[in-house]
Amino acid sequence: MKSIKQFAIAALAAATVGSAAAPALADSTGIGAIYLDDVGFYAAVRKGIQDSAKSMGKEVDLLETNARADPGAEASFIDRLISANVKAIILSAVSADGSVRAIRRAHEAGIPVVCYNTCINDADMKKYVYAYAVADPTEFGRQLGDVAADYFIAQGIKEPKIGVLNCEFVEVCVKRREGFEAALKAKVPGYVIAANQRGTVLDDAVSVSDQMLSANPEINAFFGEGGDAGTGAVRTIKQRGLTGKVVVFAADMTSSAATELADFSVMKAVADVSGQGIGKLALEQALNGAEGKKAADIIVPMGISIFKSADDAKKWLETHKDGLS
Repeated sequence: MKSIKQFAIAALAAATVGSAAAPALADSTGIGAIYLDDVGFYAAVRKGIQDSAKSMGKEVDLLETNARADPGAEASFIDRLISANVKAIILSAVSADGSVRAIRRAHEAGIPVVCYNTCINDADMKKYVYAYAVADPTEFGRQLGDVAADYFIAQGIKEPKIGVLNCEFVEVCVKRREGFEAALKAKVPGYVIAANQRGTVLDDAVSVSDQMLSANPEINAFFGEGGDAGTGAVRTIKQRGLTGKVVVFAADMTSSAATELADFSVMKAVADVSGQGIGKLALEQALNGAEGKKAADIIVPMGISIFKSADDAKKWLETHKDGLS
């Protein structure tokens, strides 16, 4: 009978770091899963992992937590997972360098580590990571940048001024911007990044985009690198009465982003990687590692989707009633 057992971090609280004692996972495969957040993309990843665990014909114990982008919380939970004798760990690494020590400890304990979306630096990844499920972030940005560049060309905007709402505390978002800029440089080389500030949480995105427009009223468009950045920028633009004058190109599809794209007055395109799809892919790799299978390659590629019309958004809303990509 296929089943899944889920444990919150409290379930591991009794496991002393470095102790041989562990919860009773002998009858199933214990998998640790760490999320950077509990909404949007990461909520979709969690659903993908959970649903896949139920459908794979194996009994899986999921021990889960939300690191909230805190390397200390991430390291602490990894140590508890090591003490719990899990068979594999799935995580979106908080820091390319700051997450290395904890991941190395898991590797040295014989536990395969599977990254998704974000991981540690390349040199250490090759030493300590079993697999990395990821969509090429540079290509992700490039595809969205192509759509933006085509929009500017169609509007006769030769020197677009762009505000970036970033998530560049993780390397994947830096690469998204680099890809986005590469596409602009190829088609509208006169573009200018007028401002680039962190703002992926909705309230922050609204506040930061508003400040950007005050300081740079010439901005033609915003690029939201992840989370609710794009939706926040749309809200600011509408509040300021700038619909039809300033547009948004965003990463990460959500119900809010899809609703704005369906309206199409401000949001013009959304690039997305399926969170549920990447969750399934990461769990597949974790189970392979737990079974001692050799990975064909560390990088396990995930596809990229570009939604660039109102019809695209409406179809997404129809097929994603739960709002999870």
